Amino acid sequence: MKAPLSLAKFYTNLDLLQDDVDGLAEAIGAQLGAVEEVIDFGAPFAGALVVHVNACESHPDSDHMHVCKIDDGGKVEGVERDAEGLVQVVCGAPNVRAGLRAVWLPPGTTVPESYGKDPFVLGTRELRGVKSNGMLASPRELGLGDSHEGILEIDEEIAPGTSFADAYNLHDYIIDIENKMFTHRPDCFGLLGVYRELAGIQQQKFVGPDWYGTEKYSLAIEAEALPLTVTNELPELVPRFMAIPMSNVTVGPSPLWLQIHLVRLGLRPINNIVDMTNYLMCLTGQPLHAYDYDKVAALTSGAGAEITVRYPRSDEKITLLSGKEIAPRSEAIMIASGDHLIGVGGVMGGASTEVSDETTRIIIEVATFDMYSIRRTSMAHGLFTDAVTRFNKGQSPLQNPYVLAKAVHETRTLAGGTVAGDAIDISQVEGRVWVHPPVPVSVGFINERLGFALSADDMRQLLENVECSVQVEGDQLTVTAPFWRTDIETREDVVEEIGRLYGFDKLPLELPKRSIMPVQKDEKLELKAMIRARLARAGANEVLAYSFVHGDLLKKAGQQVEEAFQVSNALSPDLQYYRVSLTPSLLDKVHMNIKAGYDRFALFEIGKAHGVSETEDDGLPREFGRISFVFAAEPKTAAREYGGAPYYQAQRFAGLLIDLPAVTIVPLAKADLQGHRMLMQMAAPFDLQRAAMLYSGERPLGIIGDYKRSVMKALKLPDFCAGFELFLSAMRPDTATYTPLSRFPKVSQDITLKIAADTPVGELDTVVRSMVAALSAEQYAVKTSVLDIYQEAGADYKNVTYRLDVTHYQRTLTDAEVTKILDSVANAAHGACAAERI
Repeated sequence: MKAPLSLAKFYTNLDLLQDDVDGLAEAIGAQLGAVEEVIDFGAPFAGALVVHVNACESHPDSDHMHVCKIDDGGKVEGVERDAEGLVQVVCGAPNVRAGLRAVWLPPGTTVPESYGKDPFVLGTRELRGVKSNGMLASPRELGLGDSHEGILEIDEEIAPGTSFADAYNLHDYIIDIENKMFTHRPDCFGLLGVYRELAGIQQQKFVGPDWYGTEKYSLAIEAEALPLTVTNELPELVPRFMAIPMSNVTVGPSPLWLQIHLVRLGLRPINNIVDMTNYLMCLTGQPLHAYDYDKVAALTSGAGAEITVRYPRSDEKITLLSGKEIAPRSEAIMIASGDHLIGVGGVMGGASTEVSDETTRIIIEVATFDMYSIRRTSMAHGLFTDAVTRFNKGQSPLQNPYVLAKAVHETRTLAGGTVAGDAIDISQVEGRVWVHPPVPVSVGFINERLGFALSADDMRQLLENVECSVQVEGDQLTVTAPFWRTDIETREDVVEEIGRLYGFDKLPLELPKRSIMPVQKDEKLELKAMIRARLARAGANEVLAYSFVHGDLLKKAGQQVEEAFQVSNALSPDLQYYRVSLTPSLLDKVHMNIKAGYDRFALFEIGKAHGVSETEDDGLPREFGRISFVFAAEPKTAAREYGGAPYYQAQRFAGLLIDLPAVTIVPLAKADLQGHRMLMQMAAPFDLQRAAMLYSGERPLGIIGDYKRSVMKALKLPDFCAGFELFLSAMRPDTATYTPLSRFPKVSQDITLKIAADTPVGELDTVVRSMVAALSAEQYAVKTSVLDIYQEAGADYKNVTYRLDVTHYQRTLTDAEVTKILDSVANAAHGACAAERI
């Protein structure tokens, strides 16, 4: 954002050029935004003078050059003069003539256009035998535009010999402030907003122009009315659209002062109407657009002009002012007249209704467009304009009538225009919160967070300097932001505002007090660290995926898109939805890793899932911590390295995180998931017949197993692929304590128990482990492991063999003691599972 310091005194009570420019730039960098550059705007014009062309004759040896005698008031020394004190200059411009006021660059001066690049210093030289002292400059040579067809003409009555820089206030500094610092401040994309902030950080009261925020200029009809109809079909995307017709407009070059102002701001002068809209945009931050009324009216079948705000139709195209033709995206905000598109709302106007030198009647538009829609349209078509820069920050629609009235006034002044119709205001402002309600905050709350000792009156003054309304009652402030501030919503916003205006460099330089007491560890972080460490030691690799996925991935994984939250302003088309589970993100990475040459691998991710069925009381999504895992191997490696189903590889890794023998395993086909919509989405990728739900008592822990064939086909998974997804809330960090090994020898004994074929082994495990836990209280150390599970084909029973390693901490065991322990295990199993000892 380029901020010329000299313009402040034209619109505000500030005279910034009286300040220390370096100090001001330093203050801006500390309290407002990063300063990219400080430009001495007047330096290139050193030596340039306003002169009067007293005589102009044809060059004796050229059909286009002229020999001119100029009056510089005798200011330049060391140049040859005639008897009347005039200086001779040869000029080839077609518009040079006697009686003209122009800008002379004397010998020894640098052409402003070349300043700072490859400086071109003028001298005295002969042009086809005629001596020329310096040159009469064109706008391009002065760096004030692109025109090189003639010299710059000055219309004002300025005495010969006057410094060009003095005559047009070119002794100026332009501070270029980084735009990114103003992302949340749409008002600072206009000069008035920047100047207001400059006053605030210097603790000066800002007084802005009286037309901004008041009805100073009349919009009464002054000429024969021009019919104009405006229809807004997109009120949600265009909450306010204002337009007014004007006639008797004379389009031509802008006055030199306006052209110079635009050059200060980095813009190219075009004509008085376009320059006026661009200048007001830079001044207020509100983009405007002007249409040729007659060109708009010619596109409609009815009387007068019609403007419609709508979506584009499927076969429509538009040629823009830049000459680029586009087929607008289907949800772009378009401005149309009849069946013809005449502009991309908030981005760029169309060439078909451009204001030209022949234009005599215009329509001035001041509108507010949805910032997200503008951003998407801009990115989709590669259109990055000054209007887009401002609209996609969310300009306040409450400033539109003041900007429109100022535009009408300037059109009257610069182009002789007259109002030819009522101002049309299609407004959806009512019912919308454009200005946040007053914010109550205490003085203590602010001082505690900033470390200051400011009084309520000090704080009030700081805020009122930037035109906030503040009421003070004792120790309580009530802050009401002006209509152009959209960022002051909470107490913390007020704290930030006061800290910035007073100066963060004034914060007390005190080291924070810290306790030497050990910090209590965060259980969640410890749990995640434990999971990472265990899985990584076993050979798994962690994946960090986006929390958002494409809707197609959800469908490929068998999940329902309707159960996922859709992101309204997605970073990219591939990141449309919140994940309802982590598994699809991992499965999406399997095929690409196999293609990269990895024949076997294990991936896991720790993350969060969300679903529309689970929300907080305020409607925000609830977060569910999950750990997801997938193991995959390509066919040859699986056949060579792994026996059995891939389920057992997933089970091996799951056993590192949960105590599988203590878990109840229920086939997924038999698990009751009805009414648990998030669980149903979590289970969607898994095969009902080859996966299981894990429970600890009645509490679900997660799902483990193989994936559906449809999912494997859609995501190109290998046949040897399985995984799990577990709830983080069902796990706990390690709480194990050290127990020394017994000094006495252990005794190993095997026991085989016969149970019914339909009895889950998990039930038997639970009984055996509970019995072992009871023995531990009697100074026994018992370790159990399943050696074998055997079932003959067609048999209605199965045999489960356990090995028990038994040790005592105080003595050597006898055979009788070990036999008694085995009998206790067998009796407990018989009572709970009808198991028979073999």
